[in-house]
Amino acid sequence: MKETDSQKIILFYKFVPIADPDMTMRWQRELCTRLNLRGRVLISPHGINGTLGGSKHDLELYKRAMSDTDQFKKIVYKWSNGSREDFPKLKVKVKPEIVAFDAADEIVVSERGIENGGKHLKPAALHKMLDEKKKAGQDVIFYDGRNMYEAKIGKFKNTIIPQTETSRDFKKDIEEGEISKHKDKPIVTYCTGGIRCEILSAMMKNRGYEEVYQMDGGIVKYGEKFKDKGLWEGKLFVFDDRMQMSFSDEAEDIAECEQCGKKTSNLQNSENIRRQLHVVCESCANKMKTA
Repeated sequence: MKETDSQKIILFYKFVPIADPDMTMRWQRELCTRLNLRGRVLISPHGINGTLGGSKHDLELYKRAMSDTDQFKKIVYKWSNGSREDFPKLKVKVKPEIVAFDAADEIVVSERGIENGGKHLKPAALHKMLDEKKKAGQDVIFYDGRNMYEAKIGKFKNTIIPQTETSRDFKKDIEEGEISKHKDKPIVTYCTGGIRCEILSAMMKNRGYEEVYQMDGGIVKYGEKFKDKGLWEGKLFVFDDRMQMSFSDEAEDIAECEQCGKKTSNLQNSENIRRQLHVVCESCANKMKTA
């Protein structure tokens, strides 16, 4: 068996008060280094956010060490295909926020998590709610809690895509963008693993949105449950070297190559600036490299 055959990637987060982020950072760096893990772990006074790659055995040891602490037990981990080699190195940092919305003062965090966010809906509960609202004659709006470039290759059907390049742009979008016209309607926010919606749904409620839900576990958990037979279409953008992932062999390409118009999910990052990714099929990308 090749080393990569037993390799995996985990995604996780938890909103919980952290009294000493610097000490937590040092512990995380030592733990991940000892277990030969790579990826990114961000720590703030509000909690922890991580994506790590390594052997399944070492990742299980990491989970066990986290579960042995009062702060980080009961974290829900999302497993994904990939390996340690999908990350160039290990980064463990202390930040003012674990997602940079510039909204540190807008969320209320306790041992139970964010207290003032939207209602969590697991994938099956989401479908049940949609059926109930449809029978009642109510329209439900989906709102993508990611950035424009992430939504290019995959999204939920009938969703509003924000005009955002970074998380900091969401304040203006929920105050002035297309979604602001629907404050009186039920809105389901979603993002990759659920963390951004925790903050975003609180920001929306703070601005008068009446009925806000968030997809519990994000697109990842929804894809695990329904694969490509539900409301998701396309492929999922991810922040490591894979750039994208599919939930099944039935995943379709929904984006169009900017050069030839062919359907593709290939993203080109020629300038090494994440928010300036372009959709370019592999054939056109190879031509560009040759030129």
